[in-house]
Parts: sequence; structure tokens; C-alpha cells
Amino acid sequence: MIPLYSTSQIKDLDNYAINIAGLPGILLMENAAINIAGAVFEKLSSLNLGNSIGILCGKGNNGGDGFAVARHLANEGCGVTIMSLGKPDELSPDSRMNYNILKNLNHPNITIITYSSIKDIKYFNKCDAIIDAILGSGAKGPLKEPYSSIVKEINKLNLFKIAIDIPTGLDADKGYGELIFKSHLTITLAGYKKGLFFNDGYAFAGEILKKGIGVDESPLEAYHTDDYLIEPEDAFVLLPHKGKGIHKYSAGKVLAIAGSVQLPGASLLTSKTVLNIGAGASVLAFPKAGRVLIAPSLSEVIMETYGESEEYLVSKNISSLQKRIDWADVIAIGPGLGRNEETQKAVIKVLKDNPSKRFVVDADAIFALRNGNYKKVKLNNSILTPHHAEFSDLIGIDINELKKDLLNFGKQFSRETGAVLVLKGAPSIIFNSDGETFINSTGNPGLAKFGTGDVLTGVIAGLYAQIKNAEDAAVCGVYLHSLTADLLEDKMTEYSYTAGDIINYLFESINFLRKSFA
Repeated sequence: MIPLYSTSQIKDLDNYAINIAGLPGILLMENAAINIAGAVFEKLSSLNLGNSIGILCGKGNNGGDGFAVARHLANEGCGVTIMSLGKPDELSPDSRMNYNILKNLNHPNITIITYSSIKDIKYFNKCDAIIDAILGSGAKGPLKEPYSSIVKEINKLNLFKIAIDIPTGLDADKGYGELIFKSHLTITLAGYKKGLFFNDGYAFAGEILKKGIGVDESPLEAYHTDDYLIEPEDAFVLLPHKGKGIHKYSAGKVLAIAGSVQLPGASLLTSKTVLNIGAGASVLAFPKAGRVLIAPSLSEVIMETYGESEEYLVSKNISSLQKRIDWADVIAIGPGLGRNEETQKAVIKVLKDNPSKRFVVDADAIFALRNGNYKKVKLNNSILTPHHAEFSDLIGIDINELKKDLLNFGKQFSRETGAVLVLKGAPSIIFNSDGETFINSTGNPGLAKFGTGDVLTGVIAGLYAQIKNAEDAAVCGVYLHSLTADLLEDKMTEYSYTAGDIINYLFESINFLRKSFA
């Protein structure tokens, strides 16, 4: 796991360097600038871009980084156009020092413009790339003028865009911003800021590189962090071990209570996936009235029918399923059940009557837990897998409010319920009851298709039946599911692969991890 830090923890590292190690701030800025300039020059060279670079420098130390970076890029032969968003007497002390150095050097490759109006953006029109050094990671809240207008205009330019430390407008802790510099590359300093890896950070930060500030970063390791980025090794070590004496019933038994006559497809995807991820037995509970709809598509999966004429799950059906519920190591409930009022009551009854069972709760079963119903059942052995809209509905807040403080709402829910929460999105985030988060580092836009969530439910349920640990199953399952999508993107492009392809290609992601780490 890669630890992700808060802005206050990164600031403490700066304070350590200055106050304990005795390194002056201007030296830290110079060290950072050398590393940033090297990364910029290397990136532009690899992309075969020209060497005309624009830099937007704010009034604070982030702007100071920009002034220092400009000097090093100019020394490498780049033509640099700097736009200072503050007059010299408005700059922070270290920023002003680097500004004055540039003025005194009068470098032939550097042009400095003091911003006066939005029309000044025209000076960047012929640049090959532009660097955002406007606001650093300590900035909070919506952008004010002139920054908001500048960011809007810069985002329109068809240039390669680079952010220093964090894209301007992004809250480095909450991963949220109303207006954000749209970066292709973010060069973050000292430690990884958590807000870069989820929510708007994921969408706006682009590729993320970490560069040092010339000080030992081990003091960061002393800090407790609750937030982590999942690495491939993490998924590999969590893969279930299969001993020589294993048999189909000791390899993990999953019951999927899924599907209805109106929505049969989701149940097939979930129950089939269970076997493809290594569980030994998969049973699908499905209405008898719709048996003919899916029976021809089931081979290895066993069907357990219920009811006589009902086309969806109702409470009176549950008693006939109880033996299978008792038999199963894990129950996956929700995909394709439908949102009939009687079905919602049945879902609550299943959860209430079986408080010690392991559940993976998805889709329509999550819908049944709205309006405070999740507080009426025990979920401490459960994994819930909502997407953002389902989660906001579940906890009763507007989705825009959820986005503003995503990690906090997720942590609060898992602490309150004891459940492991898999908040599906780009990227998906796993929350445990200890207040920790694990942010996925795989996946691509091709996952935004019908059925992929049903497959994820099957992946997690199958692993949970084998691993018997909710957090481990969720972390491994989310990573493998999205890694498979990445491998399929290379093979088929993000346009073409489907949920069924993910099921059939899961073995490739497992082999990929084995070849990488075994």
C-alpha cells in the first residue's frame, strides 16, 4: 500500500526541514525546482513537444517554485514565458527572491509579464506546454478572481498542461473543486496528497509524479495515515491459496439471491463470475416463474428456484431458501432483484434473520436499505457495493454534498455500521470500520457499461467465500476486476469489451500478478 497524506502532514515535513534540519525555505524551493524542471524537460522530450513553455506564477510559494523552475528550464534551452499574477511587493518572501533573481539575470530565454487582464492569456497561444504554479496544496475553497477566469481560459487551450504540487482549484484533502486546472501531469512534492487520487483529483490531475524537496522524507512515515493507494502486490498477496486437499465445498460456497423475471441478466453475470474467480460452488436463487429465461444459460451454476407464480422475491419465499442460506459461506444479494416494495421487505428480512452470515449487498438490495433501513440490520459481516448515486440515496444526502467530502462520508458509514463499503466509481474506494480507505489504482472508462457492477459483485463474493475476510476480499476483488478491464483495454480497447469479457478474462489478471510477483 502507498500511504497518502493530508496537507497538514506534508506541511509538517516542511516545518521539520526548516526548523529541525535547518534548511532554509529558499533552498527547499530550489531543490524542488531542480527536480520539477528535470521531470518537465524529460516529459516534453518523450512526447516530442517543442521547448516553448508558459508558466503561471501565483503570489505564494507555489509561484516561487514556478519562478525557480523557469530559470532551470531556460538554462536547458527552453523558451519560457512567465505570467506573474502578483506585483513584486505582493509575492511571498521566497517567491519574491526567485522573481528578483530572474529580473537580475535578464536571461534571454525568459519573458516575464505581470498579469493585467484576461487578454494577457494570448501570450501563451504559441507555447507547447503550460505550467500551473498558481496555488499550492494549502489553498482551500472556490477559486476567486482573477484565478477563476484564468483557469477557465487556460483549460480551453490545446496545450500540454502540467501542475506543480496540485492542480489549482483542487482541495488536496477532499479531492474536490468547483473549477480546477485540467492537468495532463501533476508533479507533487514530498509526499502523495490523497486528494490527487480520487474524485475530481482523479479526473483533473492526470499522470502523477512525486519529486523530493531535498530532505529526508522518513518523518512522514511516523505519521499515522488512514488512506492508501492499492498496489499490485497487495492484490497478489491476498489471492486465495488453494491447498492440495481442497474440494468443491471447501473452496467457497456462494448463494446469489439475484434476478427477477423482468431483470434476469444480472443474476447470470454475478453467479457465473463466482466460479471464474475460484469459488467451488455457485447457486443462484431465482423465481420459478422465470426459470425458462435463464436455465439454458446455466451450466456449472446450480439453480435454486422459489415461489410458484411470483416474478420477483417476496418475504414468503425466504423460508424455502433458508437451507441454502445456511449452507452458503457468502450470500450475494441484490443484482436484478427489482425494486418492488415486497422485494425490499424480503431483502430486509433476509438480512435481519441471518445476522451472522457474510453478505455482499449490491444494487436493488442497497435500494432496500434506504430511509434508515440499514440501521435496522446488522452489517458487520457485510460488504456493500453502491455507486455514488446509490450511496448518496442510501445515507440520505444530496450527491453534490457527497462529492464535497467523499472520504468523510464513507468513513462515517463504515464506522457506524461495521460494514466494508466499496464505493464504486472512477476510481473505486474501499472503506473499513477502522476508518481506513483503500483507493483503487486500476480501471478505465470501458467499465462504464451495463453489467460490470454485477460482475464485480460476483468477484468479491467469490473471493469472500474463499478468503473469509471482508476487507481483503473487497481490496483484492476491486483491484482484480479493474486490472482485468485494463488488460482488456489493451486487447480490445475500452469501447469494445463487455461485462462478459471481464468474466472470461479474469484468469489473465491472475496470471499477470503471478508472473509479476511469484
